[in-house]
Amino acid sequence: MTDTIFALSSGAPPAAIAVVRVSGPQALEALERLAGPLPPARRAALRRLRESTGAPLDEALVLVFPGPHSATGEDCGELHCHGGRAVVAAVCAELGAIPGLRAADPGEFTRRAFANGRIDLAQAEALGDLLEAETELQRQAAQAGVGGALSEQVERWRDEVLALSALVEAMLDFSDEDDVEVVPASVLDRCAVLRGQIEGVLARPRAERLREGIRVVLAGPPNIGKSSLFNALIGDGAAIVSPQAGTTRDFLERPVAFSGVPFVLVDTAGLRASGAGEIEAIGVARAQDQLACADLVLWLGPEGEGPGGAIEVQPRADDPDAPPKLDPDHAVSSVTGAGLAGLEADLVVRARGLLPKPGSAAVNARQAELLGEASGSLGDADADDPLLLAESLRVARSAFDRLLGRAGVEDMLDALFGRFCVGK
Repeated sequence: MTDTIFALSSGAPPAAIAVVRVSGPQALEALERLAGPLPPARRAALRRLRESTGAPLDEALVLVFPGPHSATGEDCGELHCHGGRAVVAAVCAELGAIPGLRAADPGEFTRRAFANGRIDLAQAEALGDLLEAETELQRQAAQAGVGGALSEQVERWRDEVLALSALVEAMLDFSDEDDVEVVPASVLDRCAVLRGQIEGVLARPRAERLREGIRVVLAGPPNIGKSSLFNALIGDGAAIVSPQAGTTRDFLERPVAFSGVPFVLVDTAGLRASGAGEIEAIGVARAQDQLACADLVLWLGPEGEGPGGAIEVQPRADDPDAPPKLDPDHAVSSVTGAGLAGLEADLVVRARGLLPKPGSAAVNARQAELLGEASGSLGDADADDPLLLAESLRVARSAFDRLLGRAGVEDMLDALFGRFCVGK
């Protein structure tokens, strides 16, 4: 990473202010070429930017961040320019004309921060989630990860494993070849405590569920009011509503947030065992597939005939001819809106029990796999064979290192940082 990179790091112009970032060995020299004498580190100063010919470019605030104490660990700088398209284009063109400078790739600033030890891989993954966060819960969980909540916990576990490894290795080094000591019970007790802590984290809801949203499937027989309720909940006419049974032939899903909690609502074809045509039968099969992967089910059909744990919903509460339910969880009307607020509030309460707690760092599938590997190796610790115990501890330490990005992660870095925008 010997190149110096630059990019627009603020929103697309036009805007009131545009922030152009520069990072790399020539960053400060490049800023000086455009702005003249630079201000002291981390102090903003107004400067007139000029082209190489001396013609004025813009007036901008200039900030410099000498490495290694910068976001990327390199010399960095920012130009806070006026946010017009022509201004941004002219500033970037002038930077690009400087030998050794080039436009940044997506996520390259963050990748340099990772490579230079400013953040670890778990924090980088959380930063990606923060950039994509659309609800308050997503923001809180991602912010906890960026702040190092998971990383700090894994570091503590890694330190404990290192301490245990040192004890076991000392036993092996100082024991006679034919007289290896039995591992003290305290070592195995510490392994068990460590494993219990890891299993506690693994028992928490995964980050993917928070990122993708709680999947709520609306189900029931044909023409019962599923699509009408679906449209009412998302506030849109996405689903076709018709008195003709079997109108919905496939599932339809839409993301939505209630009280800052992310959901994906899924409208499905009406469920019936007979009388469906070939195409409708395919829709019924797909509805069954959606039920199998649902987090919550809103059952609009006959009472007690839905999947176990389904939320019983009395649809068409405004219609006296609608089939009644004796004890529904909610009675709603898609026409008048009656009962919808209560249903949404209930979904939020149930969803919070399925999602990571606000402000806590949630593990994703990659991290969970590595923590599971560490936990399994600690569970295999053998008190009668210090050599096997030493290997178990080594496997656990390796898993922690890969989780933090210290080893064996090159194959996934391109995919991770490719999620980021240019300029981040």
